[in-house]
Amino acid sequence: MRRKIVAGNWKMNKNVIDAQQLMIQLLSYKNTNTTNCEIWIAPPSLYLMMAKDIYEKDEIGVFSQDMSEYESGAYTGELSADMLESIDVTGSLIGHSERRQYHGETDSHCNRKVKLALDKGLIPVYCNGETLEQRKAGQHFEVVKNQTEVALFTLSAEEIKKVVIAYEPVWAIGTGETASPEQAQEIHAHIRSIIAAKYGQEVADEVSILYGGSVKPDNAKEIFSQPDIDGGLIGGAALKLEDFSKIIEAFN
Repeated sequence: MRRKIVAGNWKMNKNVIDAQQLMIQLLSYKNTNTTNCEIWIAPPSLYLMMAKDIYEKDEIGVFSQDMSEYESGAYTGELSADMLESIDVTGSLIGHSERRQYHGETDSHCNRKVKLALDKGLIPVYCNGETLEQRKAGQHFEVVKNQTEVALFTLSAEEIKKVVIAYEPVWAIGTGETASPEQAQEIHAHIRSIIAAKYGQEVADEVSILYGGSVKPDNAKEIFSQPDIDGGLIGGAALKLEDFSKIIEAFN
């Protein structure tokens, strides 16, 4: 059985008091409700150690929003895999569309980050997805195929089973366009078929693929019911417990 996951990416939001309050609310929710999926959060890096203090029993996975492709050195502002491992975080997002857009991150960078994360026992959440221009040009299948191959196909079969993929339809985020559950399923199945062609269907069937395209309480159940969608990487709706909990409950 593939792991079912609802992961909240907090991006650059919340001051320390509000962040602590939401973490505690989320823990209380987790401890008083039956949940049928894993719950992960990726708060700003400033709050990672606080999150680990609050979730000392690993009730909720704690992820960084990025990590360096380098092991150590003169890379001001960066976080290394070794630093993250030393505070016992669960893993890291890698290759998020905003890192690609604003910081020039490429799939080759992502490949090095994924390998470093795995070497330190961290779970890499590798993000991919096409832009509006690429979708309109009918290039989405090829774009996602190339992203997946460059970033992940130097891994062994055992390594790729430890990777979580998050598909982000960049074209449907903040553009006024929307992706239907069927469109999301189509690309998720495509990603799984790419992995199956390289590593075999048995390996592909163990890889969790999350949907990162504006999942909300009112559409989560329909999206998560698609056969190749194993959960969501949630943005804005992860910042309020009321919304995030309803998305978690889509698996109930």
